[in-house]
Amino acid sequence: MVSIIIPVYNQEKLLGKCLDSIFNQTYKNLEIILVNDGSKDNSKKIAESYAEKFAAAKISYKIINSKENKGAPCARNRGFKEAEGEYVLFCDADAVLAENMLEKTQNALNSYPEASFVYSSFWWGKKLFKLYPFNYEKLCRMPYIHTMSLLRSRDFPAGGWDENIKKLQDWDLWLTVCQQGKTGVWIDKPLFKIHPGGTISSWLPSFTYKLLPFLPQVKKYNQAVKIIKKKHHLN
Repeated sequence: MVSIIIPVYNQEKLLGKCLDSIFNQTYKNLEIILVNDGSKDNSKKIAESYAEKFAAAKISYKIINSKENKGAPCARNRGFKEAEGEYVLFCDADAVLAENMLEKTQNALNSYPEASFVYSSFWWGKKLFKLYPFNYEKLCRMPYIHTMSLLRSRDFPAGGWDENIKKLQDWDLWLTVCQQGKTGVWIDKPLFKIHPGGTISSWLPSFTYKLLPFLPQVKKYNQAVKIIKKKHHLN
């Protein structure tokens, strides 16, 4: 079974599309754990409106409501405590999954028993992130594996998501997993799409980081890189 954990904070415009894409998966042996992380909009109401739909399809659907916003890492850790699946997918609320995403990623892990996680290329708006075959040395140099990768639950780090990391949380997680001797496998197809403008996902063209280092977003990114490199003892 796949446990899908969705941290949600003020995603009333995109949450329905995300949940519909999960409902339409060709792989049906799953449970959904939605963590409403102190949303101030209608996210809670939208989440609750899907309860009957999933129940009718005999898909486990649990909503956890937090009164205050504690951040995505905390919400993901809270959701994982409830997870019962052999596999876990930490799904962003601004994502839409291809209908066969879970089927393809689960089959890939079955085909590569030595791998702990499987990741794919993806769309960010109209931009395709094609990604690369798994390479630990490359991962140490740059963050290229998205949060939305299917992971064997047994290989989820004991410390979970680092709740003190505010940016590049996915890079931190996959470095932690790999430093425990684990590896990943890449699917050379885009299996999900991230909608720009969400509260979790952001992106700037690569030239921005070289030519416009004074931009606030670039400064925050560079500071986050320093924090991750220091934590993981990367040069």
